[in-house]
Parts: sequence; structure tokens; C-alpha cells
Amino acid sequence: MSSALLQSDLSAIVEAVNLVWVLTVTFLIFFMHAGFAMLEAGQVRAKNVANQLTKNLLTWSIGVIVFFLVGAALSSVVAGLTSGGPVDVMGEFAAIYAPASSTAWVNWLFGAVFAMTAATIVSGAVAGRCKLRAYVTYTVLLAGVIYPVVVGLTWAGGFLSQFGFTDFAGGMIVHGMGGIAGLTAAWVIGPRMDRFNDDGTANVIPGHSLTFAALGTLILAFGWYGFNVGTAAAPLAESGTELASFAYVGRVALTTTLGMAAGAIGAAAVALYRTGKVDTLYVANGLLAGLVGITSNTDAIVWPGAVVIGLLAGAQLPIVFEFVEKRLGIDDVCAVFPVHGSAGVLGALLLPFFAVDGFTVASVVAQAVGVTVIAGWTFAATALVFGAIKAVGEARVTPDHEREGLDTSEHGVDTYPEWGPSEVDGAGAGATVRTDGSGDVRADGSVGVESGSADPDPEVTRDD
Repeated sequence: MSSALLQSDLSAIVEAVNLVWVLTVTFLIFFMHAGFAMLEAGQVRAKNVANQLTKNLLTWSIGVIVFFLVGAALSSVVAGLTSGGPVDVMGEFAAIYAPASSTAWVNWLFGAVFAMTAATIVSGAVAGRCKLRAYVTYTVLLAGVIYPVVVGLTWAGGFLSQFGFTDFAGGMIVHGMGGIAGLTAAWVIGPRMDRFNDDGTANVIPGHSLTFAALGTLILAFGWYGFNVGTAAAPLAESGTELASFAYVGRVALTTTLGMAAGAIGAAAVALYRTGKVDTLYVANGLLAGLVGITSNTDAIVWPGAVVIGLLAGAQLPIVFEFVEKRLGIDDVCAVFPVHGSAGVLGALLLPFFAVDGFTVASVVAQAVGVTVIAGWTFAATALVFGAIKAVGEARVTPDHEREGLDTSEHGVDTYPEWGPSEVDGAGAGATVRTDGSGDVRADGSVGVESGSADPDPEVTRDD
């Protein structure tokens, strides 16, 4: 066998192994949608569960097609326009629709699962009152324009990338962007009925299943290894004779794990200090905040930095959630901003302080500029879209439909038919939250009165 033939066969093996690796981690990231579905379903009332599940299903189904038809190529166009390079618009779209080799679509799919992660984050912020058509409209625009612009400025080689901004696996580009979009959408649409009193104080509306929320958290954490470690490197080097930078992959795996664990600890510690109790949802969402905080820097920091960043990302969760709720008066149902938004910003800004290559002022400036541009674009675009939808009266359901529940009004289904009015003290699923401290919101959204049911500390809020 000639050396040329041997080299050709070896190259084919290397390509095959690397493609299998990319596809495997891509499927792992796709499975994160199951985590989002369970996490969000657990944090909403029983009468809105089917609506959250439907939104998660449609986010992928509609968004991924839009990203294929428009978004992926647009990111390359934006990169060219903002980097001063040549821009071949038709060529960029042709590279997606009819590439020289179909293996290019593997890379497209890897990018698509990141795009859909950013899109689905928004659904948790506007749960319980947003019309399905409004959410779907925004998903189309996010997948087709809003997210691709961010990618074009960064990963695709645009202005922010050339300026020095770095984000390894999307801590800011994906999660920070999604969290800011969710907060903006929740602000424009307004809070759920009975979430706030006339004097601005907040009422707690517990989700219907801590079990689902915890399951969703762990599914997301599992998929996050695909998010971070999957991004790190291909298994084989081009020569095919050695592993490709697996010491680098090891750093990513370690810092991801440490950041995740520290996030849960940080949130638990702050909750315990502030309320004397360890809130389960704070722990779950703190774990996710730790993962978000570490995602943008996991490849380039020393391992003690992962612990610090994770702790800070988790610790800020209860504080930022309460600030959003009590100071801003925004009803962020699934706490997407403190979990994804502020944690993503924190992780991106802290990268220079724990960098393996050492601290530089230039890196601080680059990260600050990148975060500012991404946040500004996301806020402006989201406010414009939802503002326009609200102006034509299509942003949120009617008060009657909100009381009835979006499962019935938007989908004509009952997620838990056994929990009918006759089985819950005569209170239907449309019952509203009691604000006088005399009733508890049950899992089906009804209100029951029990001995000592008044909240012993009305100032203590939870991540609902």
C-alpha cells in the first residue's frame, strides 16, 4: 500500500471520527430542550403547563427552519459587513443551501442547536400570559435576525471578534442574550394577573411541580457538557496520529463541573443567609447560573477561577431575582434573567481576572464592549418586536383566558384532567392568587385555606 493511499485512508478516518463527535455533542445539546421543557413546566401553574411544552416544541420546529433558511447565512453577511471584508450575500446563502460537501451541514446543525437554545430561554420569562402567536412571531425574528446578528459580530468574525471580545461556548452570546431578551419581553408584556399589588408589593405564585423543575435542571446540566466540552476540540488531530488537545478539553470539563457545583452552593448560601431556609428552586437555578457564568470562559481560566465565578453567579441569583421583582416590578416567571442574563454578563466580564494567560486591561475593555453591544442590540430589537406586537393588541391573552389558563384558551387541552373542580374543594383552575394572606395557591392554580396558611414572611420571595 502506497504512503499516499495510507494517508488518504487515515484522513478519511480522522474526518469520520470528528464528524461523529460533532454530531454526538450536537444531539446532546438538542436534548437540553427536554430540560428546558421540564424546568419551565415545573415553574408554571398546572393550567399553563401544556402551553409551555408547546412553546418549547415550536421553538425548535419553527426556529430551526428559519435559522436554516435565513439566520445562518445572515450571520456570515453581518460578519463581512462589520469586519470590512468582502460580502457575497448570494454566496453565503448558497453555502448553506448547496454546500460543496454535505458534511458542511454538520457544522450548520451544531450552530443551530446553539441558536435554538437562545430562543427557548425567552419562553420562561413570559409564561402564563403571552399569546402563542406573539411568542412564535418573536421566535421567527430571533432565529432569523436577532441572534444571527450577535453571531455575526462575534463567532463569525465580525466587529466584536476583531476588537478582542471572546466567548467560548455562548455564556453571553447565547445565554446572556436570551436572558436579556426574556427580561425585555416580560417588561413589555407586563406581569401576570395578581403578581403585584396596587402598592407594588409582590405576591408569590408557586410553580406546580418542584419535581419537574429539578429534573429539568439535571437534564440541562447533562446537556451542558455537550455545550462546553463538545465545543472544545475534535477528538483527533489532522495527522490522525494523536489526540487533539485533550488537555485543553480536560480544562473545559473540570471548570464546567466546578462552576456548576459552586453555582448551586452560592445560591443556597445566600438563600439560607437571607431567609433561614434553603430554597429548592434557588439551588436548582443557582446550579444553572453557575453553568452560564462559566460557559464563556471555561477554556481560558485557571480552575480556582471556576469556583469563584460559579459561586458569584449562584450568589447573585436570589439578589438579582428580588431586584427584578421588587425594584423593577417585572414578572420574570422562570427567573431567566438572573439565571441566564446577569450570570452570562458576569462570566464574560470576569474572564480577564482569571485568565490562564494573565490579566490585561485590553481584555477587560474588549469584554465590556462586547457585553454592552450584545445587551444593547438584544434589548432594542426585543423591545421593538414585542412593542409592535403589543401595539396591535396581540401580545397577551385576555384576562378571562389568563384566569382560565393558557392550556384551555390557547390549546384546548387540560394537562391534568383529574384535577377538576369537583376534586379540589370546588375551586376551578381559573382561581386567582390570594393576596390577603388567607389562602395558598395550589398546584392546579386554585386557592385553599388551611390552618396557618398565611405566609410567615411575606417579604420572602422565591424563584417561581
